[in-house]
Amino acid sequence: MELDLAQILKASGVFLYPLLACSILGLAVAIERIISLCVIKVFPQSLFDALIRGDWSGIDPDPKTAGGRILQFYNEGGTDPDGFKAFARLEVSRLERGLFLLDIVVAVAPLLGLLGTVTGLVRVFTGFDGAGGTGGTEDFGRGISLALSTTILGLSIAIPALVAGTFLDRRVDVLAARIDAGVERILDTVEES
Repeated sequence: MELDLAQILKASGVFLYPLLACSILGLAVAIERIISLCVIKVFPQSLFDALIRGDWSGIDPDPKTAGGRILQFYNEGGTDPDGFKAFARLEVSRLERGLFLLDIVVAVAPLLGLLGTVTGLVRVFTGFDGAGGTGGTEDFGRGISLALSTTILGLSIAIPALVAGTFLDRRVDVLAARIDAGVERILDTVEES
């Protein structure tokens, strides 16, 4: 017997709405961050190569990229090493924007599934009457269906959000290292001259 998505969604009851909200939020954040964290949008290779060479005089900083904003900050008088590094850290923190929402989805979705599970089990066990019989197999079935459906949905939302969050965290680390290397190269070049 195969799983029918329509049956799972129907059986989830009221828990479908917060789970759906988690799903939409997780998907929106993941797509937006994947697009925003492209190397060309954060620290273009041509700018990185120029900084590594120590000759960025011919580079026009693009304020749409983190690397461009960092170079522009430096060119406009941000030559104090501590202030320059602080500005670069600010740009790295901008790369992390929204990632906490994926962490929230990873935590909340399975908890909503667990809440649905507990609610379904309470529905099952409150259906028993005092004489040892059940309140009806229909109530029993609905309770078990709610319990299992919300668990499936909660995990189905949390697992991809966890994968996306881990991928994006790693991407931010790589881009932060690239920014750090560029900043250190600018500071080294200034000290040498």
